[in-house]
Amino acid sequence: MAALLNDFDLVLFGGGGDLAMRKLLPAIYALSGNKVWPAGARIICVGRHDWTREQYLESVEQNARPHVPEGAWTDERWQAFLSRFSYVSIDASDPGSYRNLAQALRPGQDITRVFYLATPSSLFATICQHLADNGLATPQSRVVLEKPLGRDLDSARQINAQVGRVFDESQIFRIDHYLGKEAVQNLLALRFGNILFEPLWRREWISDVQITIAEQIGVGNRMGYYEPSGALRDMLQNHLLQLLCIVAMEPPESVTADAVRDQKLKVLRSLRRFTPHTLVQNVVRGQYRSGHVNGVPVPGYLHEPDANPHSRTETFVAVRAEIDTWRWAGVPFYLRTGKRMADSLAEIVIRFKPIPHSIFAQPASSFQPNSLVIRLQPNEGLHLNLMAKTPGDGMRLKPVDLELDFRETFKKPRMEAYERLLLDVLRGHLTLFMRSDELEQAWEWVEPILRFWDQDENEPVPYASGTWGPAAASALIGRDGLQWREEALPEV
Repeated sequence: MAALLNDFDLVLFGGGGDLAMRKLLPAIYALSGNKVWPAGARIICVGRHDWTREQYLESVEQNARPHVPEGAWTDERWQAFLSRFSYVSIDASDPGSYRNLAQALRPGQDITRVFYLATPSSLFATICQHLADNGLATPQSRVVLEKPLGRDLDSARQINAQVGRVFDESQIFRIDHYLGKEAVQNLLALRFGNILFEPLWRREWISDVQITIAEQIGVGNRMGYYEPSGALRDMLQNHLLQLLCIVAMEPPESVTADAVRDQKLKVLRSLRRFTPHTLVQNVVRGQYRSGHVNGVPVPGYLHEPDANPHSRTETFVAVRAEIDTWRWAGVPFYLRTGKRMADSLAEIVIRFKPIPHSIFAQPASSFQPNSLVIRLQPNEGLHLNLMAKTPGDGMRLKPVDLELDFRETFKKPRMEAYERLLLDVLRGHLTLFMRSDELEQAWEWVEPILRFWDQDENEPVPYASGTWGPAAASALIGRDGLQWREEALPEV
């Protein structure tokens, strides 16, 4: 049985925000029923609203309760969960208002304090400094930083330096919730817990790698966040690059934090840098227009609420990347993300090279190269595509799937990504969190794209909502004689 967690106070800055209500509080509720959860653990939510505790709990009931799965909810457990809450109103930029937080925290150095900053990254340094000035940042404290961490390399470096003046690197948890997904961690198990794939996991046998994160939803009510960010900052610089690192990293000597993060850093350092010339050839940016998603008409980005009608913010990015190492030289990595796409999914596709010679009578064009699909969402699982003989007379082959559905194989309830990552924060496990040099290296690779787009007078390429993005993205991969994997996986 897992050891009981040490007692802690979890301080949630941005406690009234969308992320807290949709993801963090439901995750904390799920964990609060875990046997390792200490009886004295408390949740202190911090926000700008001048609310009483009762008013805050009304907001939790209205905005967080609907995101708790019905099968996990009981009235008794919910009331016990709410009993742990307190609410503190703070102006994050006013050092004097932190006295309210000091009064809410339990004194003593032996209680772990976790400060979760679900706020804009522009407030990270300010909050950390005011915590230090008020004596709230103890050696037992930890700070969790939500993405995106900065807007570019300079701002990321500045945040790292300023937060690093208050907290040691071992106390800083830069969160990327994709790393908390079971399928991502199973990719580590697949590669390094089995002998089968490692000899094939290299340029001699792999044709290409595709990583897609597609969303059917539009910007909705998040225009204030999305307009200055765009798909590159929101998804590619963090989620997609982290997934690429897991796929491409060399075997670490262990699963300890620095052993894994050292190997991920090597991948980021080996990514081929873009020049203005290669960037035009290998990067596509798009912006969705009106269309239909699941048969329902939806507006274009420029007609969303509070939209800038002249916005050049990208809602779609496709990139062809290369890794200059012996293992991966010459293997293209295609990264793609977008809103208002034809389907909502996140997956990694490892496509192996075709057979060198066919001994069968059917045309070689009917042979589909083997592929391994790691589905991250929905329906997390692994799908290995092979050629097999069809029943009956003669040797006729067709593609078939070997499937591993995590829900069916592992009957025990699965942790959601934020549950797993919050539990790792409370345990002090850093393996699934980014290190400062990782973050800066990712920004360094992305920065030439940002600079080029700032100077480029061309508009993002339009694409109709409900499609797989602009035609230019298909042309990007088509130049290599390939195409995106866009057919649906079998329902399981």
